[in-house]
Amino acid sequence: MQQAIIPISKEINLCVEVGGNPNNPPLLLIMGLGSQLIFWPESLIKRLIEAGFYVIRFDNRDIGLSSKIKRDDLPHINFLGAMLKIQFGIDNSQTQVPYHLTDMADDVANLMQALNLRQAHILGASMGGMIAQIFAAKYPHLVHRLALIFSTNNRPLLEPPHPKQLYTLFKRPASYQEEDVVNHGKWFIKTVGTPGHINEDLVANLSRLRYQRCFYPAGTIQQLTAILMTGSIQHYSKAISAPTLIMHGSKDGLLPPSHGKAVARDIPNATFILIKGMAHDLPEYFQPFIVQQLKQHMLS
Repeated sequence: MQQAIIPISKEINLCVEVGGNPNNPPLLLIMGLGSQLIFWPESLIKRLIEAGFYVIRFDNRDIGLSSKIKRDDLPHINFLGAMLKIQFGIDNSQTQVPYHLTDMADDVANLMQALNLRQAHILGASMGGMIAQIFAAKYPHLVHRLALIFSTNNRPLLEPPHPKQLYTLFKRPASYQEEDVVNHGKWFIKTVGTPGHINEDLVANLSRLRYQRCFYPAGTIQQLTAILMTGSIQHYSKAISAPTLIMHGSKDGLLPPSHGKAVARDIPNATFILIKGMAHDLPEYFQPFIVQQLKQHMLS
């Protein structure tokens, strides 16, 4: 992978990596809450390149090596209260926040323009899947085919996260020293990840790299704020015209499978695949199947 810092606007620079043959169809990967581009597993990236994609991954704003958004003049957010409002369809969007998911979708459009991409396949994971849905609805001419994995659209009355997995959104490391942050990262993946398929050494190395690359917990909080204050994106889901594939793990406790199924009902003519045994991560065991489905959906 080749890395560069790409200015996409006067305020935002994004750290971007590309890999594979640039003559192949581009596949733009959008990662989830608080997750740097390195959370796309190297083994998955390798498989995607071998499948025939030109792979592009990047750090969202407020995370990794991309620009940080610093606002100290905004009101405190009651996260549990905001979640309850979403659950019952009450609008959060008038609350002042640093940015919304719509702004992050605009980042994707600006990145494609900066990279001179006229169109791309899009794969979004978790929060990245929400950004991808907004992007596909707002910029249909830029999207060839769309794929979402363990994502949601925050429509009302969806099954809430299971308590143990919900706690991962609020628990903080014992301190911000490297070892405590690495241990917290291992705990997080063990809590949301796929039972029996967690490589603890790999998780520890990834957590350490994440810390050393750029540890910025305020960015995760602001991204969570963006999710909650954007609220339901169901109207964007319903406006998507790109052929869409939705994959979701049957063991996902953070975003239960009903979320993926609801998105599939809202996006016209979407295809839903339940991956039995997988949770809210991308274990190597499931990667061949995931890549096979992406290749069939996007390249056939």
